[in-house]
Amino acid sequence: MTKTILTVDDSRTMRELLRTALVEPGFNVLQAEDGVHGLEVLRANPLPDVIITDINMPRMDGLEFIETCRKDAALRVLPIIVLTTESDPAKKDRARKAGATGWIVKPFDPARLIAAINRVAA
Repeated sequence: MTKTILTVDDSRTMRELLRTALVEPGFNVLQAEDGVHGLEVLRANPLPDVIITDINMPRMDGLEFIETCRKDAALRVLPIIVLTTESDPAKKDRARKAGATGWIVKPFDPARLIAAINRVAA
């Protein structure tokens, strides 16, 4: 069965890089421009197998997005991988406490990202 991935990132370039990296190995990809849009996409579609989110975004950042997802019983169990330029240990710790499943620093290696997706979605 094909896995569906929701990517949440305000950068159009990064969304396209993610789409390319994920479609090639056979994933279905849903995309959102920020946390608010990510929640809208989650409500309008069947739930994805994994969410990949950036941290620094307008309207609702990735940390708020993770916290909001974890408060919703239907979304609480979804694996969420943070993909960000941030390497600040305090932000990483906050993301972990908010409920992030994993953390990858940009620029990302597609093979490593796919391995992480397969690991958390198993």
